[in-house]
Amino acid sequence: MKKNTVLHRSLHWIIALGMSVLFITGFLRMYWMSKTVITTAINKNVEIQSLNLDKQALRPIVHSIQSPMFDWHVYAAYLITFAFIARVVYMLAKGIKFPNPFSKNTLNKDKFQGLMYLAFYLLIAVQIVTGAILKYDLGSESIRDLSETVHKFAVYWTPAFILLHFVGIAISENTNRKGIVSNMIGGDA
Repeated sequence: MKKNTVLHRSLHWIIALGMSVLFITGFLRMYWMSKTVITTAINKNVEIQSLNLDKQALRPIVHSIQSPMFDWHVYAAYLITFAFIARVVYMLAKGIKFPNPFSKNTLNKDKFQGLMYLAFYLLIAVQIVTGAILKYDLGSESIRDLSETVHKFAVYWTPAFILLHFVGIAISENTNRKGIVSNMIGGDA
């Protein structure tokens, strides 16, 4: 098995870390720390109920609670964008290719691997573009609404990808690519 370079391994782990932070902060913002959840929690407080605050008055409070988490989401997004571009440039420069999932000459397990790589790179690119549209308020309102819907889809595909990634690693370790884990961690083949 070919040894992965330090750059290759570093980009892999930077992307893994960035995806983890993006998933966690996105999940929290959508579910446990959403505007609705925070507003409901605030309104359950008897002292606050007596103030009779409407949604507009609660907005700055909710924003101040969500803001630090969202900052981490944005930092991780910049990190992912940098690492993704660097990874694509690195792969092109080194001539690294993943198996062609559409070739008749490719083995079925390699087709699946190639399809997973293709889906991963496509989904990451879509997340980067939709995230930029949302962050910088680009395009029409309908484009931003569509981008938000597509961007939130990552909360579902990210854990599915991670699970499939680990299944693929387990299969590889137990078939023809023993040592793939140690190679990606320390460069040992």
